[in-house]
Amino acid sequence: MKKIIFKLILLLIMSIVMGGCSATLYSKQKKAQQAKMQDVQVFVSNNKDNVITPNKIEDAFESVGLSVLGNNNMNKPFTARFKSTHYKVYNLAMFMNNDLTFKLLKKYPEFGALTPLTMSMWQDKQGNFNVATLSAHGISRATQIPLDDKDLIAYAALIKKALYKAMPDAKQKKLSFTPSHNNKPLQQNFTVQVELDDGSSMENYIEDFESEFESEMDSMGFLLPNYTNVQEDIFDDYNYKGVYDFFHTYSICKLDVIFPVSKTHPEAGSWAPCSFYLYKKVGEKEMHMGFLGVENWITTLDIDDQESIEPLKKAQGMIAKILEGI
Repeated sequence: MKKIIFKLILLLIMSIVMGGCSATLYSKQKKAQQAKMQDVQVFVSNNKDNVITPNKIEDAFESVGLSVLGNNNMNKPFTARFKSTHYKVYNLAMFMNNDLTFKLLKKYPEFGALTPLTMSMWQDKQGNFNVATLSAHGISRATQIPLDDKDLIAYAALIKKALYKAMPDAKQKKLSFTPSHNNKPLQQNFTVQVELDDGSSMENYIEDFESEFESEMDSMGFLLPNYTNVQEDIFDDYNYKGVYDFFHTYSICKLDVIFPVSKTHPEAGSWAPCSFYLYKKVGEKEMHMGFLGVENWITTLDIDDQESIEPLKKAQGMIAKILEGI
């Protein structure tokens, strides 16, 4: 009887020890797996004959239902402002699928921080053409949309379809970044109590707010390459009315930021121009605003040089100051 009890105790101790080891091993495996899950995806194709161009990428996106809202040759302003460029080709583009954007925004308003989505295109010294966008994991992590959301999956698949259509021989580059964001969204969010003056309307309120916002941003050297009235341009087409008083997004860019960052991290265009959203729901007194913080760039792309980090943090502080001032 004593031997049986001893064996049972021994088995119990072994199961506890093995269980602890398994849990530790699982934890390490999970962390390793998360480190391998990149927020950015880069597709690369040999382009020594210069057949692939930013316009060809744009045509491919348009053909699958991804409207390109802007496809900007950054080498022009870089040359004018800094008298130099880093790549033979470097473009930043904004794109969107209205149907999937509507479905995602309806469920997750914070997706406004990625409305529209962006990509960077560049040709490296080896003659390869590269296109960088956020991956499904990157979109999910930044906006807290579940990775298994069917509309997110569809959006990610549509982007890949466009890229392979433009570059049939493309390969997805293996990235060695070690994300240190610990899957946090890293959004910069603001909430403002909306108070209307006597006789004023909500339309007047948002017009005055945005007029001041645009003026302040312009005076600080920011560019606003795109503005989307989500309510009129998207929601109304799906008869989605009576939910928001307004829902707008801006695309924001600053040459002093993207020029130094793109030198060593051209894939940073996955977030640039960055999207800033503001909305107010019917019946609520708060206006919500937000954008993805620069920590997304820094912690995802292993950015460690002060030449890149300083302008990123300075620009974020300037935007926050403008919003707080207004």
